[in-house]
Amino acid sequence: MASGDVDIASLALRLGIGPMLVAHGANKAFGPGGFDGTTGWFDALGLQPAWLHARLAAATELGAGTAITLGLASPLPCAAAVGLMATAAATDHRGKGFFVFKGGWEYTALVGVASVALATLGSGRYSLDHALGRHRRGLRAGLFAAGLGVVSAAGLLAATYRPVAPPPDPATGSDPAAND
Repeated sequence: MASGDVDIASLALRLGIGPMLVAHGANKAFGPGGFDGTTGWFDALGLQPAWLHARLAAATELGAGTAITLGLASPLPCAAAVGLMATAAATDHRGKGFFVFKGGWEYTALVGVASVALATLGSGRYSLDHALGRHRRGLRAGLFAAGLGVVSAAGLLAATYRPVAPPPDPATGSDPAAND
């Protein structure tokens, strides 16, 4: 693949992933429920303290999304995207199967993998990284983004994830969480 082709592929990934993360972060902060709604959602997921997670998630999505869009500081914002997606997969999408239309982890996996691919490709010629003379790319950069993202998500979840088990189903007496 020619260098120009890699630059275009990187730009396409950046313009797909970055604005999507910005939109998700803006929705958490300024959407219909704002931070109060996001806090309630995170509390129901078991992320404690929920008010802090709501703000950290929004700030991370806004910051990483902006940096990815501009092609700045790669592979760090790609690692942030991997961490966000790993956390979402382990909390909100857990136990719901593969397909996102059923709440599954399909979307989070695709965004995480695309973020690792972007870190591997680098920000490309059409980026602030290039303008600043920063050219971090390659297998090491991709593995760094994947590793840092997954380790960060695992640490965050170990320290703060406290899901509340749903009550047994009165019709069957079974525990709905047993299928997770």
